[in-house]
Amino acid sequence: MNRRKFLHLMMAGGAAAAARQADGPRMNIVFMLMDDLGWHDVGPNGNRIIDTPHLDRFATQSARFTNAYAACPVCSPTRASILTGKYPARLHLTDWIPGRKQWPYARLLTPAFEQQLPSGEQTLAELVHPRGYRSAAIGKWHLGGAGHAPTDRGFDVNVGGGAAGSPKTYFGPETMPNLTLEPNESLTDRLAFEGVRFLRESKGKSFFLYESQYTVHIPLQARAEKVAKYRAKNTGDVDPTYCAMVESADDSVGHLLQALDETGQAGNTIVVFFSDNGGVRYQGKRTTTVTNNTPFRAGKGHLFEGGIREPLLIRWPGVTKGGSVIDTPVTSVDFVPTFCEALGIPKPANVDGVSIRPLLEGKQIAERPLFWHYPHYSDQGGKPGGAVRMGRWKLIEFYEDNHLELFDLESDPGERRNLVLKQPAKAVMLHERLKTWRVSVNASMPKPNPGHDPARASEGLTGYEPATPPEPA
Repeated sequence: MNRRKFLHLMMAGGAAAAARQADGPRMNIVFMLMDDLGWHDVGPNGNRIIDTPHLDRFATQSARFTNAYAACPVCSPTRASILTGKYPARLHLTDWIPGRKQWPYARLLTPAFEQQLPSGEQTLAELVHPRGYRSAAIGKWHLGGAGHAPTDRGFDVNVGGGAAGSPKTYFGPETMPNLTLEPNESLTDRLAFEGVRFLRESKGKSFFLYESQYTVHIPLQARAEKVAKYRAKNTGDVDPTYCAMVESADDSVGHLLQALDETGQAGNTIVVFFSDNGGVRYQGKRTTTVTNNTPFRAGKGHLFEGGIREPLLIRWPGVTKGGSVIDTPVTSVDFVPTFCEALGIPKPANVDGVSIRPLLEGKQIAERPLFWHYPHYSDQGGKPGGAVRMGRWKLIEFYEDNHLELFDLESDPGERRNLVLKQPAKAVMLHERLKTWRVSVNASMPKPNPGHDPARASEGLTGYEPATPPEPA
């Protein structure tokens, strides 16, 4: 491209941007991401044990999705999908970084995967930066360390984000990237404060805030008074400290929403609340449960609904109707194309998601399959597999023996009735779609392990979910 043509395009782009600005303030983005928060952990989705007043209020101003999904049942891959709009299988980032050490006696050898967000992929921060947007990543990153930090991937500000997937402690003293906690200072509160600071500094400017809390990831820690409050209640099989952590997450939401109101930016800011995978049912050597993902089966690390279905609230001024409920399935790869449409940015090539703006406007989008590929063993007992959902039907393929489980999620959201024999044509159709998709994204597959020992294969897999036998045809 010659210099004159380059300058002409730059001037045209600047004129277009000026024209948009003249029409009114440009839309901003606040993306609030929680870690390991389950679908049923919040009041808007029916939880009556944990107090989430800020989310309850926010739900009256937002569209609430009942069938929203993370692209993976663990964190790093989902986070990569949120920022790129691409499935983890396409990115070859299919497990949490650095991943679970290969168990020598497992049936399968799991594939190697990217140890950071691939450098050739554009993040949302990189997409909005040329449009004059200032971006901040506050909190958990977990997509790479030195050379792959948020500020290497388009963000102007990074507070607390590094290679680690969880904090050593939720209370200071503690040092994290660009963040030092004072003794007894709450990490969750401090990250909310840093997000509020960014919002106040951005008044009158265009911005993208990626507020990524570490909570409610382990270690299970919360203020003593909040924990005591839930110990005094009957929380059933939900850990009282976990309940307190969810309430603290809700407090952080309240601080950000209040800052938008006080700075007059709520009217031109899209606000999203989401989680990166399902709630942790079992963790490590714990014999007691952490949370309850009812009505869904299993939790983090599993391809059953408890591991991948997420709370999702979106408030888009002038687009969403407050208190509306959307049942259409959506997934984390849909955020980038949706935000690109909102900001007038061409979406990148090979994006797997679609804009969900029509749903927010009360319209429909074309029915499409949603896919998952998790070729790993999880710390929570999950085994390698893939899944596809289309409409009410969901098929899971388990890679150890390639057996299939088919569920009708409308009549059986808990995935207890395997209909693979009763609906063989449906199972074959969905399986073919899943296999074709895996080829299209060049998905990495596990291989048989020559050292497999059936007697020891499941050692350490707390929370293992047995196969669901098919119902007779």
